[in-house]
Amino acid sequence: MSRDRGSATVWAVLVVAVLGTVFGGVLLLGQAVVARHRAAAAADLAALAAAATWAHGPETACAAAVRVARAQGAELAECRVMGEVAEVGARPATGPFTPTIRARAGPPGPGEPGLRRGGG
Repeated sequence: MSRDRGSATVWAVLVVAVLGTVFGGVLLLGQAVVARHRAAAAADLAALAAAATWAHGPETACAAAVRVARAQGAELAECRVMGEVAEVGARPATGPFTPTIRARAGPPGPGEPGLRRGGG
């Protein structure tokens, strides 16, 4: 009987350590998911801003994309404007995870989903 004395304490410490490790992993996974969603939202909005101002030139369009990305708590990794189409890449400005997400905005091309012309 005396050999079992204190074993519950050892098991309790082991369970707390395992639960702490699992909880820490879940928190890291949550931060990674939030960083990806934040970057995706910033990239989408920055691409729309650049596509909306394409007529003023690529520099102005990319400057608008930079402003929108910063307002979303992100930084612009890349910006290209080709006619009415803007392609940007954005990543979160802070945090341990900084995935770069790319987005494209502009009018739909032939065969692309979007607005359909004509009846039917």
